Amino acid sequence: MKTLELPPFDHQPKKYRGPSADEVLGLRREFLNPGIFLYYKKPIMLVEGKMQYVWDEHGRRYLDALGGIVTVSVGHCHPDVVDVARKQNETLQHSTTIYLHPNIAEYARELAAKMPGDLKVCYFVNSGSEANDLALLMARVYTGNYDVIALRNAYHGGNAVTMGLTAHRTWKFNVPHSFGVHHAMVPDPYRGVWGRDDADAGKKYAADVKSLLDFATSGQIAAFFAESIQGVGGCVVFPDGYLKHVYEYVRGAGGLCIADEVQSGFGRTGTHYWGFETQGVIPDIVTMAKGIGNGCPLGAVVTTPKIAQALAQRTHFNTFGGNPVVCAQGRAVLEVIDREKLQGNALKIGNKILASLSYLREKHKLIGDVRGKGLMLGIELVKDRQSKEPAKEECAQILETCKEMGLLLGKGGLWGQTIRFSPPMCVNEQDADFLLDVLDSAFSA
Repeated sequence: MKTLELPPFDHQPKKYRGPSADEVLGLRREFLNPGIFLYYKKPIMLVEGKMQYVWDEHGRRYLDALGGIVTVSVGHCHPDVVDVARKQNETLQHSTTIYLHPNIAEYARELAAKMPGDLKVCYFVNSGSEANDLALLMARVYTGNYDVIALRNAYHGGNAVTMGLTAHRTWKFNVPHSFGVHHAMVPDPYRGVWGRDDADAGKKYAADVKSLLDFATSGQIAAFFAESIQGVGGCVVFPDGYLKHVYEYVRGAGGLCIADEVQSGFGRTGTHYWGFETQGVIPDIVTMAKGIGNGCPLGAVVTTPKIAQALAQRTHFNTFGGNPVVCAQGRAVLEVIDREKLQGNALKIGNKILASLSYLREKHKLIGDVRGKGLMLGIELVKDRQSKEPAKEECAQILETCKEMGLLLGKGGLWGQTIRFSPPMCVNEQDADFLLDVLDSAFSA
């Protein structure tokens, strides 16, 4: 296997003087949640990050094409984001919403300005799971209905409520959950019944939602939940028109349409700021997290003034939602995305990678499908292109090989068969060339 060098980068990491990776692994095994997982046979320990790169304790650099699982949007330790967080930490670290503070109010105004239509009221929380939990509560209170429709292959969180919306057995404990939740057919143009060659695929998949409304509910529902692009499920992009048809059915049944933008938002798709815009729709509620704060614990729910009034019937409070430090960081992320034109960069670099992945698919039979938008891309691996049997072990080995060559990737899909790309949106053409050369070499190996 040929040796490939990372693009030059002007940053000297600090000399690490802490415990070794083996010592940390031992502490983790003794004192941390035993259910958390590691990607690699020999785990790596990351101790520093700068923009699109991270370093291990030995000072070895890696291109982070996973982006903290679609979380580092503008770059690790972006100087502007770090600076505003530092200044706010030195001034006032915490203040709840029982007092006034400019950061939360100004941030809400700036975030609402990014939303289409009447989506103008913001609720701040700490994670995507919490955002989806709140959105579900909001929909049920507002509509007076209980049943919800979500999609198979979806991931909306791991707390007790959002686990019910999630549709992967690997993330669902064998306890009572999913009350009132019905899962529709996933509109997957690769594995589904209707493919990319069917111009009416979106309409046909949407008909399954109508069938659920007619045969699995009272005909009145609270909401329809969908990621704009399925992330954990393996970067599944819906056929054109799918959400438009579904939204018509759902609103006809008295339900609200909820878009989960936890992974696809903030310009990552390249063509649009929000993933749902690629489907030509405007939801009633939008949930967001991950890239919203470039790594800080921040999430949000944005809805209309009319729907927001539903929760004003009772006290609604979140101790850390809207904390002044995370709001300062969230504001800085919005500013950096605009100033550095990162949405345009996501489109440019994403298109370059996607075009080259199509070439790699022709070259390597292990690749069944390549898909995505902007810098949210996936490669699905199969043992056989006809049967589409998932190539789980091969996918894990590709990740191992790429790691040894300096490239960190993610994986998704029920069987862990899909390689996922979600790098910081500051990646450049040299990074893309390196990524593609490493992948070609790993597949050849």
